[in-house]
This record gives sequence, C-alpha cells and structure tokens, in this order.
Amino acid sequence: MRTTDNNTGGFTVPEEHLENLSLIGNKSLENLQQTNPNLLVFPQSLGQHKDDVEKPKIFSLRESKLTTNNLMGFVGRNSSQLTIASRFANDDHNDYFMHYMLQKVFAINLLDFEQTRDKENIWDFYIYLFPYFLKKAYAQGLYKAYKREEYNDANVKGAIDVNRQIQKNIPFTGRIAYSTREHSYNNALNQLIRHTIEFIKTHPFGNGVLLNDYEVRGIVSKFNFITQRSYNKNARNKIISQNLKPVSHAYFSEYKLLQKLCLQILRYEKLTYGKKNDDSIYGLLFDGAWLWEEYLNTFLVDLNFKHPENKKGKGRIYLFSNNKISRYPDFWKENIILDAKYKKLSNSVVNRYDINQIISYMHVTQSNIGGFIIPSERTMIEEIGTLNGYGGKVIIIRIQIPKEVKSFREFNDIMNQNEKELKDKIVELTAVE
Repeated sequence: MRTTDNNTGGFTVPEEHLENLSLIGNKSLENLQQTNPNLLVFPQSLGQHKDDVEKPKIFSLRESKLTTNNLMGFVGRNSSQLTIASRFANDDHNDYFMHYMLQKVFAINLLDFEQTRDKENIWDFYIYLFPYFLKKAYAQGLYKAYKREEYNDANVKGAIDVNRQIQKNIPFTGRIAYSTREHSYNNALNQLIRHTIEFIKTHPFGNGVLLNDYEVRGIVSKFNFITQRSYNKNARNKIISQNLKPVSHAYFSEYKLLQKLCLQILRYEKLTYGKKNDDSIYGLLFDGAWLWEEYLNTFLVDLNFKHPENKKGKGRIYLFSNNKISRYPDFWKENIILDAKYKKLSNSVVNRYDINQIISYMHVTQSNIGGFIIPSERTMIEEIGTLNGYGGKVIIIRIQIPKEVKSFREFNDIMNQNEKELKDKIVELTAVE
C-alpha cells in the first residue's frame, strides 16, 4: 500500500489490511516506539520540531479512511506494509524529493541512484542513516567492552584452561593454555558495525554512502583496523545474536542507537517482507518538518543565515529583556527572519499561530522582512502584506519541487538550479530593503 504525507483526502485501506493498520493508526507515536523496538523514528526528538507537535500519530484511521501528517517512510505489521511517500513523488512512484533531501542532509552521494522499481526499496532509507549514527557514536570514542580471550603461550596472565592444556600441550612443549577477561576494542558490537559496513558495500550505491564524506571514510578505516584479525563474514548470524541485548553503558549512549540501526540493516528481510506473523510493528519514519528544515540549512548557510540548535541552546533569541523566555527561529540574520514550513498550506493561508509567531520574531529582532519558506510547484516570493505599527513585510518564499522528471540526476540538476534561483531572490529582496 502506498500513500503520501499530508494526505487529507482519505486513503482507503483494503479490508484485508484493516486489522493490522488499525493497531498503528490513532495511536501515540511515543507509545508505539516504546513497545515496538523495530520501529525507528528519525529524529529521536520527534515532537520538538513544531509542525508535527500537534499530531503525534503516524496516521489517523476512521473506519477504512486513512489520513497522514508530516511523517514519511514506511510502517507495517505482519504482512501489511504502508509506504508514506512525500506528496511531491511523481505518478511513477519515484520519490526523488525524499531521496534528495536525505542525500543533502546526510552528506551522501546518490547521483548513480535510479529508482527502477515499482515501489520504494525501504532498505535504502536505513542505509542513508548509517553515516550519521556512525559519526555520532564515534564522537564518544571507540567502544570498549570486556571480552574473554583464549591464549596458548608461555606468558601466562589468566586462568589456566585444563581441558585445552591437555588437548594442545601434551606432551609439554613450554606453552600453557589459559584465558583472560580483557577490556578490548575487538568486541561483539564493533564486529557488528564491521559486518554492517561490509554489507552496505554490496548495495548499488553503498560506496556513495561510505566514501562521500571524509570523516566517515576515516571512521570506517578505524573499524576495519580494529576488527581486521577476527572479522569473519561467515560469522554474521553469530555476531547478530550476540548483539540482541542493547548496549547499556552510560558513557557510550550513542552506540545503542547505532547498534539498533545495524541490526535493522543486517536483519532487514526478516523484519519486513520475509518476516513471520509475530504481531510486532516495524518500520522507519522521517519527520518531514525536521527533514525540510535541515535540507534548507544545507544551502541557506551560504547566505550566512543562523540556524539555531535547540538542543545545544545556540542561536536563540529572547522575547524579553534580561534573557527571559527564549525562542529558536529557524533561519535569521540581519533584517530577515524565516520559518521553515513543510506542512501543506491551504490556498496560501498561514495559520494564526504561525503568523503571530513570525510577527513576534520580527519585532524582537527588529527585522523588516519575515516569512515562511515552503516546498511548492514553482519558485517565487509571495507577499502576504505590510504590518501596521512598526511596519515590515510578511512573505511566503516558495521553492519549486520538480515532479515531471525522468531520472534522479535530472531531478538533482533542477533542484540545484532552483536553490541558486532562490538564493538570488533572497539576496535581491534583502538588498532592496
């Protein structure tokens, strides 16, 4: 089954899938994640990115009519799987827009990618996330864990293994069979990461994922080095089983998420189309509001826009003196402040809350221009009006998302041109003001 984000027209669920999807629809996303470990939602801070905060459900379901919000990706239970494409996907089921944003945000190279299937290859989306999680985990250092190692030499430094001693060293040759418990980089988790790296290499654009970013290349080399002596491609199932218990180390918290993703990648077929009916909910979902905002940042940074980081407290503004009540506008610099909006606007009408918010931001930052930047069918700047009081223009900036294209490379080229056109329009607009 396939639908799109922000689909309020009501997708009709076939009767044979209604029971499974009814256990997903209308349910709290937070609760679904807690009870279904094979459901991965990105980012983990979903609900902090405005557009979806009032809609914490994957979709709503009334009788057999399904309505979606800002989430994209796929979700399923047993044999029922629903793909939620971006609303800019074309009629051939080529969701170039979502793939393009993922490519830009996660700094991977997909220029050789072509969508030749009748439906999305869900496995692709897991792979896109791997470099991001890998870098976050590695920032905490290489993972070390205690591991039992067996030796047979003259440098005894552990417990003697009598059975192995009898098997290997009779008659006595000067060697002693013993074992130690060592704090080692060569452990089950790092082996899992290595197996995932090797698995991704087999993907048609796996090299674009692993080699496009110099930092990722360096990290991959590190994991290859520390596992070079013990890596065995035939031991993959054994390594997977050793990692079914989540990492619990307080310091290496990011490795828990990386471990989960690696298991999703290596066990993909069992978790989706080939899985047995175990009644669990599985899938991978992206918050469209977050993805759109982070995509815009990949080129608006060229115009020196500040893009606040809510979690780190950077780039905030204060509504009152003495640093009281902080807010985080999406993009701002001298004289202009912009709010990224992925959700669909009805007849160019921005809701009351969003209008009030942007006016507040304009007043506090003393900006003459404030507005919203949205995906659309053409690139243009639309003026909502000039404010009374202190003045200032409120605008809607649209960037065209092409639909009628024949290849991902063509889509990529058009988007690059549209981004350049948009930047030129913003420069022109701010120069006039």
